[in-house]
Amino acid sequence: MLRGLVVAALLGLTVGAAAEEPLRFEVDPAWPKRLPNDWIMGQAAGVAVDAEDNVWVIQRPRTLTDDEKAASLDPPRTRCCKPAPPVLEFDQAGTLIRSWGGPGEGYQWPQNEHGITIDHKGFVWLAGNGDTDGQILKFTPDGRFVLQIGKQGPQTDSQDTTRLGKPAGMMVDPETNELYVADGYYNHRVIVFDAETGAFKRMWGAYGKPPTDEKLGAYDPAAEPATQFRNPVHCVQIARDGLVYVCDRTNNRMQVFHKDGRFVKEMFVEKNTRANGSVWELALWPDERQSYLLNADGANNEVRTLSRDTGEILGRFGRNGRMAGDFHWVHNLAVDSKGNVFTTEVDTGKRAQKFLFRGDMVLRKRAALQEGQTAGQAAGQAVGQAVGQAAGQPAGSPR
Repeated sequence: MLRGLVVAALLGLTVGAAAEEPLRFEVDPAWPKRLPNDWIMGQAAGVAVDAEDNVWVIQRPRTLTDDEKAASLDPPRTRCCKPAPPVLEFDQAGTLIRSWGGPGEGYQWPQNEHGITIDHKGFVWLAGNGDTDGQILKFTPDGRFVLQIGKQGPQTDSQDTTRLGKPAGMMVDPETNELYVADGYYNHRVIVFDAETGAFKRMWGAYGKPPTDEKLGAYDPAAEPATQFRNPVHCVQIARDGLVYVCDRTNNRMQVFHKDGRFVKEMFVEKNTRANGSVWELALWPDERQSYLLNADGANNEVRTLSRDTGEILGRFGRNGRMAGDFHWVHNLAVDSKGNVFTTEVDTGKRAQKFLFRGDMVLRKRAALQEGQTAGQAAGQAVGQAVGQAAGQPAGSPR
């Protein structure tokens, strides 16, 4: 009996409920490996997995305390540590493959790093939610700038199509090469751009209505559902069947749309959460039907398995804490082709974790771009044309 309790605790399961949970996970306490160069990670604001199952993290070097980055001070106060670059790429074993990021020529680096995604061509997209952030950046895997959509400056409103409003996250639709943005911490909308040119395509608010910036007041679980998104609109995910899932974080719900913005349904998760929301992030499970949604909740500090059809909670792992497998403000998550889950934490969490999938479910292999071609090679072939198109354009041009 004791051995069974220990195993259940490791898997983050409730004893007696294991048979009912379709997905089981176990934390890998050795992932990632120690960073080189005495580097240390600040708030880990985003995570993504590319077509080769490498794991990308965007983190916030400026959130490190003087005590944490003491070796970088002048004069150094201690032997360790120094801020790591904002963008970090890891292999499956947790070894750092490459790193880059920060201010550069031709683009406006975010005041406060936020989301990251890797598209079907291997390009890396970044967002920021600082006070004046209103831009999305596109880079090659080795950090070469390609495109900026929007611009920094005073915040405007949810009707402005020339800039964003503290965007939280984004995803590129591989079928149309359109960029869907969860916008955001200031605006209240989903907005879509051409991922090649940055041209505005369309946008919508809650229930598919035109977005507004009305003041909604504090969330009340007993009240009627809000008619508009609350801040932040925190994530957007596109399923292979064409449905678009949006995190309306502090309304404790996800809303589902067609790609043209037509409303399909909404699903509430832990509706009584009164803190800073229960639906921080969603990821689609990599089986053929994408049967489940994984939901990161930084208020309750757990990751849940949800039915994609109904939003029903089918399983969960994690709790508030500092040990391996616990969370403090779990902010984002991503799933690789093997079903392993990667999470990142902000506030004082400042870490990434890996949870190993323990099951025999048949998963779907990621589609190759071209036979024998990796995502990195595809991006390398595309960058010449993309950089050429971007050359000579002022940073922040809405295109």
